[in-house]
Amino acid sequence: MKNMILGLTKFLLLANFKLMVMLFYRFEQRWLCTTHKKAWNEVNFIIFLNHTSLFEPLFIRLAPIGFLWRIANDLVVPGADITMARPITGKIYKTLIPGCIPITRKKDRSWQNFLDHVDNDKINAILPEGRMMRKNGLDKDGQPMSIRSGFVDILQKLAQGKILFVYSGGLHHIQAPGDKRPKLFKKIKVNLEIIDLIDYKQQFNCNDKEKFKAQVMADVSDKLQNNLPS
Repeated sequence: MKNMILGLTKFLLLANFKLMVMLFYRFEQRWLCTTHKKAWNEVNFIIFLNHTSLFEPLFIRLAPIGFLWRIANDLVVPGADITMARPITGKIYKTLIPGCIPITRKKDRSWQNFLDHVDNDKINAILPEGRMMRKNGLDKDGQPMSIRSGFVDILQKLAQGKILFVYSGGLHHIQAPGDKRPKLFKKIKVNLEIIDLIDYKQQFNCNDKEKFKAQVMADVSDKLQNNLPS
């Protein structure tokens, strides 16, 4: 009973947040596949591309109610420990995304701790770039943005399900890194694609882990370059 009440509370928080986003922002979404309506229930891996803002939880607006329930109760996603430690932003993330697990950028057990939570029956999510793009198109250290390999570790652990690719049009016009306040009543562009996880993995050399990793990273990098909203 306690778990049921806690799950319902998390769901209601997300549902209210979804409603608030609907009031303040317009979404222009385009599907790059034709089977998405029947596929939501099988999605267990979300790959979010074009990481530009801490306000990306706004994309919860796109989730159907049934999927929102699963996000509230079964989501597992890595979050930068420095973000999770922030007094305001961290608290918001922990409230809206209770399955957000802190990781560091050091070679420690934090990444393995996250992978230990990855499971076929959960919604596993990641932002493969690992850091936010600044207004100049680079990361905070002035380096070009690129795909990092952590998402491949998740893919290798999953045996079935469907992958939801979220191609963000970017949120710098709402809140860029360094901005103090978000802007309201803006349009958010996004492309979406759901593909079968088994079919996707079978495109690549699954017998050689290093080749598999390189091939998947190249494919997702290509998706990032070609599938973002115009």
